[in-house]
Amino acid sequence: MSITPAGEYQPETPEMPEPAPKRSRPWIAIVVATAAVVCIGGLGTATVAELTAGNSSTTSATTAPTTHTYGSFGNGSAGGNRFGGGVQSGQSIGQQATAGEATATAATAAQKVGVVTINTVLDYNSDEQAAGTGQILTSNGYILTNNHVVEDSTSITVTVQSTGQKYTATVVGTDKTADVAVLKLTGASGLTPVKFAASEKVTTGESVYSVGNAEGTGNLVTAVGTVGATNQSLTVGSDSSDGSESLSGLIELNSDVVSGDSGGPLFDSSGKVIGMVTAASSGSAVVTGYALNIAQVLKVADQIEAGTASSDIVLGYPAFAGISIAENATSTIAGVPVASTFPGYPAANAGIAQGDVITSVDGVAVTTGTQLSTAIQAHKVGSAVTITYTDASGASQSTVLTLVAGPAA
Repeated sequence: MSITPAGEYQPETPEMPEPAPKRSRPWIAIVVATAAVVCIGGLGTATVAELTAGNSSTTSATTAPTTHTYGSFGNGSAGGNRFGGGVQSGQSIGQQATAGEATATAATAAQKVGVVTINTVLDYNSDEQAAGTGQILTSNGYILTNNHVVEDSTSITVTVQSTGQKYTATVVGTDKTADVAVLKLTGASGLTPVKFAASEKVTTGESVYSVGNAEGTGNLVTAVGTVGATNQSLTVGSDSSDGSESLSGLIELNSDVVSGDSGGPLFDSSGKVIGMVTAASSGSAVVTGYALNIAQVLKVADQIEAGTASSDIVLGYPAFAGISIAENATSTIAGVPVASTFPGYPAANAGIAQGDVITSVDGVAVTTGTQLSTAIQAHKVGSAVTITYTDASGASQSTVLTLVAGPAA
């Protein structure tokens, strides 16, 4: 990571290169300790996975895995099963503060500096919205947040809380395996970044505080707590595929962290950022939060700003066919059932419709949504792909689609 003496993140190059997009699918973290743990800003139907203790922790999984589906929030709109993650739907700020925690309070003017609130529209549908938090990396408007805060977004609005100025934002790059995203504000200049700690060392028991868009209200609050453990690892389940991801090097927090705080800074007692808040416990009177170590996060941000794509890092917006997958549909045909298509996008324009079954992409058979997504995301925006499908009458059809830029990965 590149840090000036003042702590401002510095890009390796002055401007972000043009992205080479590809498509990935959304996921959301959830673990078991003495309670479920979920991502806290973004979206999702979450599946419980196991918590594995890090080098400095004695925490172990003690409850059986379960599955939780959360409702919607964000700007007062309903949005299917979208949720900004969190401790509990509708929970009031500070409700679960316990011994060793302080109830969250309104952030001071000094605590707001360098922190932004993020609101997104998902999948081109204004009724599906999510909210989270971000951190200003540079004075010209690069923003750091969690991947799960912006994935599947098709519109992003960012508010700089110290000034009240609102900006539209675009996705520079994402890494879902690290749960990191970098955004760029349109027309921004003269912003004041957060200050990052020069060392990645974090000590169990030290006093910390987080600042975030709790419950997606758009008003920043501060939650004071302590570091419960360091170097934690979470097994991360996917809400749209059969795979899983892992987050490691996490800071465990005894802090009143709630939904909407994702992507926000975790400060040490001197006001330097040591982490990015990512997850919090649910179903227990004691809140346990988790933050990504900021040194680890900034390494990923450096790669994104340098335009270094990889198997994990997606630059810009991925290629998109405009197909919504019917995840629970049954079919006698081996393939991927279509739930719907987005009007005006390639699949709909080509005549693919609800009830059709996608059987192959460029001649390679697909039988799961993951396989279809992987096949599409292997292409760049503007690429032509051949989609073979069986229509509702049982006839085999083939069509060529030119892929366009789609929702954030």
